[in-house]
Amino acid sequence: MEFTTLSNGVKMPMVGIGVYQVPDAAQCERAVLDAFRAGYRLVDTAEVYMNEEAIGIAIKKSGLKREDVFITSKIWISNFGYEKTKKAYEAALSRLDMEYMDLILLHQSLSDYYGAWKALEELYKEGKVRAIGVSNFYPERLTDLCMNAEIKPMINQIECHPFFQKETDLECAKHFGVKLEAWAPLAEAGREIFTNDVLTKIAANHEKTVAQVILRWNVQRGVVVIPKSVHRNRIEENINIFDFELSNDEMKQIATLDTGHTEIIDHYDWKTAKMLNEVKGRE
Repeated sequence: MEFTTLSNGVKMPMVGIGVYQVPDAAQCERAVLDAFRAGYRLVDTAEVYMNEEAIGIAIKKSGLKREDVFITSKIWISNFGYEKTKKAYEAALSRLDMEYMDLILLHQSLSDYYGAWKALEELYKEGKVRAIGVSNFYPERLTDLCMNAEIKPMINQIECHPFFQKETDLECAKHFGVKLEAWAPLAEAGREIFTNDVLTKIAANHEKTVAQVILRWNVQRGVVVIPKSVHRNRIEENINIFDFELSNDEMKQIATLDTGHTEIIDHYDWKTAKMLNEVKGRE
């Protein structure tokens, strides 16, 4: 495993397992246990994924020490605001059956995220969480928060893959000392990514799969990746990316694949903001 060091000195694994769209508790628990056996130590969940309880059970069944795993969750929009966010964090801890989290994120750049951020700053200063960050904050929102908050976010988790490379987001994050983390690092298998000519040729050069090349590409850019899978073979495949390196020429070839837009969810669309605000988090 390779690690990145957050602005406060906390070390975070560069590859983790995501559990978005795995609400079935037994399936989620099994996937996380398979991930632990394969060498993963980073697990990314969220309040609205409805599976925090399964993560806590998997950790206990794994036999791993709590300090040897890095657990992230996220607070949803409906629980933003100073008091509500503090309560939501404690509720998430209870569901995970833990005394602390390694990283907590604000899930979207909507609603009262300034009040919510104040709550996270206090939780951090009280030692109740090791690191704090945001998710889906585009450069202008991240800049505004970094320039007005007491403590800057340590992570910004965003969509990031070869078809939507987010170079501006990377530039902005580096400027403020924020690390990027990629959700949907495999583009949710969209645009026939696994049969793309450029990626398949590079994969053949290294005797690796296209998925491994994609994940390696982001890791070499300094971006943490959290590919989601419930299949043991893919879980094992996705972490097996530390025995090869992409050349500068290969990195440039992949750079040509950027379309500059999403085909998953457009956060600039007002209908998206409306839809996200209509979703309710957990009590």
